[in-house]
Amino acid sequence: MTGQRSDARRNYQRILAVAEAEVAAHGAEASLEQIARTAGVGSATVRRHFPTRRALLEAVFQERIEGLCERAHRLSAAEDGRTALLEWLHALVLYAVSARGFANTLSYEPPAEEPSPHSCGNRIAAAGTPLLQRAIRDKAVAPHVTFHDLLTLAVGIALATEHHKDPETQADRLFRLAVEGLSPEHGIAGVSGNSGSSVLVTESPPNGRL
Repeated sequence: MTGQRSDARRNYQRILAVAEAEVAAHGAEASLEQIARTAGVGSATVRRHFPTRRALLEAVFQERIEGLCERAHRLSAAEDGRTALLEWLHALVLYAVSARGFANTLSYEPPAEEPSPHSCGNRIAAAGTPLLQRAIRDKAVAPHVTFHDLLTLAVGIALATEHHKDPETQADRLFRLAVEGLSPEHGIAGVSGNSGSSVLVTESPPNGRL
């Protein structure tokens, strides 16, 4: 029995390693059959470990999801709630742009009445919602804005720029336009992003809203 469990763990790790490479090369539509062939296992073995395509994609992006959650936790202690929210949202956009298939993973998961707390989208929502709620309490974001609105914006930008010759620059431009368009009367301030690049966020005067 122990040997069977060891074999299962090795198969899981081998499938996941191959899937990471295939998704990086072909995006969310990477062939499950090709993954099985390259990993040296049958298609049934792949499906036993990953019953759905989304389950496989979520496993592939586990590390990135954890990174976003950790970043949201750190930003929850930031002095300015609006800046914290926009910095995290910008990081989400860049994560989605830099990893093929990540935006698709999120877009596969519309809001549900009884969502799984362990799913990719709901882990992201659990991390980012407190930042949004704080910004709303600070009257920096309109109260009708939902986290799903922000997730849809981030996913849309990533998918729209996926085949651009310089997707990160174009995604950053669209993110800036979205922020400025939502708050055109506010001044602009630079906030250092994860890679050291400047993230444009609008300065919030009293009662200013996103």
